[in-house]
Amino acid sequence: MAAQVADQVKDLKLDDKKKTANGKAAGAEPKGDNENEDSDEEEDAEVVAADGAVSGAAKKKKKRKPRKKKKGTAGAKSQTSPPRVLISQLFPDGNYPEGPTEEYRDENNYRTTSEEKRHLDRMNNDFLTEYRHGAEVHRQVRQWAQKTVKPGMTLTEIAEGIEDSVRHLVGHMGLEEGDARIAGMGFPTGLSINNCAAHYTPNAGNKMVLQQDDVMKVDFGVHINGRIVDSAFTLTFDPVYDNLLESVREATNTGIKEAGIDVRMSDIGGAIQEVMESYEVEIKGTTYPVKAIRNLNGHTIGQYMIHGGKSVPIVKGRDQTKMEEGETYAIETFGSTGKGYVREDMETSHYARRDDAPIVDLRLSSAKNLLNSINKNFGSLPFCRRYLDRLGHEKYLLGLNNLVSQGIVEAYPPLCDITGSYTAQYEHTILLRPTVKEVISRGNDY
Repeated sequence: MAAQVADQVKDLKLDDKKKTANGKAAGAEPKGDNENEDSDEEEDAEVVAADGAVSGAAKKKKKRKPRKKKKGTAGAKSQTSPPRVLISQLFPDGNYPEGPTEEYRDENNYRTTSEEKRHLDRMNNDFLTEYRHGAEVHRQVRQWAQKTVKPGMTLTEIAEGIEDSVRHLVGHMGLEEGDARIAGMGFPTGLSINNCAAHYTPNAGNKMVLQQDDVMKVDFGVHINGRIVDSAFTLTFDPVYDNLLESVREATNTGIKEAGIDVRMSDIGGAIQEVMESYEVEIKGTTYPVKAIRNLNGHTIGQYMIHGGKSVPIVKGRDQTKMEEGETYAIETFGSTGKGYVREDMETSHYARRDDAPIVDLRLSSAKNLLNSINKNFGSLPFCRRYLDRLGHEKYLLGLNNLVSQGIVEAYPPLCDITGSYTAQYEHTILLRPTVKEVISRGNDY
């Protein structure tokens, strides 16, 4: 076949030399619509024959231009499992992925095109870079956890797997003085099971094992320079809970959609409750209405402060407080098959130094030493007992309880609905930028 094509090309070229005074190869001139099939064969044959003759020279002359890296795209390296590659190495240009943005509505829709607001947005470049850095850490760690966490694992194993991954990805292991305050865990990994909705993480010696029929809330924070990304999801292994999870996920998405500059908290809470409580779930033959847990809320986030002062209700209420430009919010919702109301229960694991702590003359040397360590290693960032163990503290409970009783450290016991109920949680961090609302922690998982 190849020999026949070569002969055809040879004959065609000889014929063309007779017909063209300038010596141009046939097929170089534009072809008309009424050309016959021989013209098509001529063109195809010449391409086949000429390809071998000119391709070598063309390859020597042509140099492929390097592709420009797109903003927010990873470099050549890829993440490992478990995650151990620094996020800054995956994004060497420092352009971390921007979260999905939504334009403001009504009287604030001018902000998207306002030059003044765009200027203010540009001035927040460092702030946005730190938040996007932390958000990418959160996404990569949680997506690894979603694939690897299985029934039969201990809660300690799960929590330490998440926390070690976060520390590796930010490049600060939190074992040197002040290291954890540069970047790392924004707060301890919450692994709250079934009727427990929040603030549970295993203490030393905890042997609890994740079961096939458990509903586990996974809530952890990542911070870069105190910019905390707070995001949570719920893990289940039985499709019977699908409606419960969907109700809470959609309620959180509704809260995000409704949130914005000048929006009243009561309006957001009412919209969240309406969506969540439109669902019901059937478990073991009994149908339960999904209830919004009325005494749990979303909140503002400050630098090094997980709870910044304002609360975002998840039920209808009378709070007329408005969201404002420049604020950062954790939009989180909780649904329950129980009473929709939580109380403190079980052993405390979460703590944080109070930012408004009184100046107290501590008499216990253990309390003084522990407070000094908390200030140096965590500041106002929440911590748990496992973190104190990791730093090498021993027999610290007496000093810790003394700090709590003196109002210097706040204890956050687990929050639980009635025994036998199931609770779910979803949460995202949003930035109310001058021009748009950015859902900084959004991923392709939720």
